[in-house]
Amino acid sequence: GMDIAVIGMAARFPGAETVDALWENLCQGVCSIAALSEQELKARGVPEAVLKRSDYVRVGAHLKDVDLFDPDFWKLSRREATLMDPQHRLFLECCWKALESAGYPPTQHEGRTGVFAGSFLPLYLLHHLKGGGLT
Repeated sequence: GMDIAVIGMAARFPGAETVDALWENLCQGVCSIAALSEQELKARGVPEAVLKRSDYVRVGAHLKDVDLFDPDFWKLSRREATLMDPQHRLFLECCWKALESAGYPPTQHEGRTGVFAGSFLPLYLLHHLKGGGLT
């Protein structure tokens, strides 16, 4: 088989901006999930009917500084950046940091590089771009 080497890694987690910070939180027993008030949930667009459900869990785990994405750095218009799924923006930033972590700053490396990522299907498109909401 073909050998591979994982030489760089980057990720963002609630309460931890790096993989090392996540590990430290895990070792220290830090919980990055917080209870949210009804007012906070309503501000996030959670419908009243959902809030009244007995099985609805009123907690969240949020990333810091997701609003600091720099579209100019990525040669994107403000509109493109606004319409882009926040996970896509975070993916771009994490890819850059992973390459730096590996010792291959993207501005200095011209070779081929593989980037592997994980994600999930969010409701962002439905909720924000199509005018839908949580049900």
